[in-house]
Amino acid sequence: MKKENNTDKITRKQAISKMGKYAAITAVGTFVILNPLKSQAQSPPDAGGDPFS
Repeated sequence: MKKENNTDKITRKQAISKMGKYAAITAVGTFVILNPLKSQAQSPPDAGGDPFS
């Protein structure tokens, strides 16, 4: 019979707190990576030109 290891169990409140922290970090990281102003500043002024001119 297996002996249960109760040392790595956490409460629901602790789990929600940890997930909230991960969600906040993910949101900040996504915003930094996909920031439209920064992306627009890095793009060339004429990205491909007009193919019909």
